[in-house]
Amino acid sequence: MDKLSLETAKKLIDNAEREAGNIGVQMVISILDDGGNLIATHRMDDAWLASIDIAHNKAWTSVALKMPTSNLEEATVPQAELWGLNTTNQGKIVVFGGGIPLEKDGKVIGAVGVSGGAVPQDVQVAEAAVNAFEKE
Repeated sequence: MDKLSLETAKKLIDNAEREAGNIGVQMVISILDDGGNLIATHRMDDAWLASIDIAHNKAWTSVALKMPTSNLEEATVPQAELWGLNTTNQGKIVVFGGGIPLEKDGKVIGAVGVSGGAVPQDVQVAEAAVNAFEKE
């Protein structure tokens, strides 16, 4: 698999939504391709409207920087080497957990972004999507 398909994105979203339901949090789940283009976004009933952009931007950050957004947390606090990174790229860079790249054969082919809960919950739900991806 070199490219993410809509069919695969739906499977990842289904797995993530199931995990969000298990922890009782309404989430927005976005899947982007390797160019940062939207494949699918799913907003669970009553999930925050703000989470639509946040989930998308978490996925975009993971594709753009080829890393989980959680990797940026410590490096972007005041006085750290990447302080202010979140102000670049028209404010699209997200520096807290919930975005995870999707890799195949060592190459990033897309990403998942999740928003709607506390950061550890967003990460947990994003990891559920990644787990489904790894079974593809």
